[in-house]
Amino acid sequence: MSKIAVVTDSNSGITQKEAAILGIRVIPMPFFIDEVLHYEDIDLTQEEFYKSLQEDSEISTSQPAPADVMELWDELLKDHDGVVHIPMSSGLSTSCETAMGLAQEYDGRVQVVNNQRISVTLKQSVKDALELAAAGKSATEIKEILEQEKFESTIYIMVDTLKYLKKGGRITPAAAMIGTVFKLKPVLQIQGEKLDAFAKARSQKQAKKMMIDAVKNDFETRFSKAAARGDMHLAIAHTANAEEALIFSEELEENFPGIDITLNPLSLSIACHIGPGSLAIACSKKICDY
Repeated sequence: MSKIAVVTDSNSGITQKEAAILGIRVIPMPFFIDEVLHYEDIDLTQEEFYKSLQEDSEISTSQPAPADVMELWDELLKDHDGVVHIPMSSGLSTSCETAMGLAQEYDGRVQVVNNQRISVTLKQSVKDALELAAAGKSATEIKEILEQEKFESTIYIMVDTLKYLKKGGRITPAAAMIGTVFKLKPVLQIQGEKLDAFAKARSQKQAKKMMIDAVKNDFETRFSKAAARGDMHLAIAHTANAEEALIFSEELEENFPGIDITLNPLSLSIACHIGPGSLAIACSKKICDY
């Protein structure tokens, strides 16, 4: 059986500590804060990031240095037959395209997965890759399966403030002003490579109900067969909102009895655009029958 190494980046939300437990490698994403370079979970904690965000520091993201990525692959290939590299969605960052270009130098020993996920659903892809590797799948087979299943997931996010959507140019200043006056709580959707508007709520309570109803609809339509078998993953996620996320997880348990629900922070790459205080539900279909 082939010995396969699994690599992702910190957009998955997997910390260096978690990576050591899982037996994978996580490439830290670079962030520039007031033009100073930091690396997520290396010299930039969640607390430090949100402090900078709320202080209106200039924050921008970058992609890992190609030399660092190749150095890691070279190290892993000394005692592995292949590497499965799972970066964030190609539609949300150029890091996937860059990695795919670099992998051409490795004669198929490095397989870059473009499964168009981010944060909680990307984290699930990593766990799926580990499960497939344990089942004896090759790096090429794992890539093919993950890409085949790439759209079998969705994240719904309630945004607490319109400030950061306005700052990032995702909504106009006028829309932000109207939304603030009426205390609107937008619900966004991430499916595949797009971050789109999904609904507008007038309260957190209404936004949470909208998200729960959306997932119920997914279970009854897109994922009906998998849901009937109990083959679904559910997760609650948040940006600097752990206490509310814990309360929300209890509501989700009441609506989806019998399904294990995990609790995760959303990745900082998403937090850049939506700010603190958000809540999210992520659902994805389990990898089965492979």
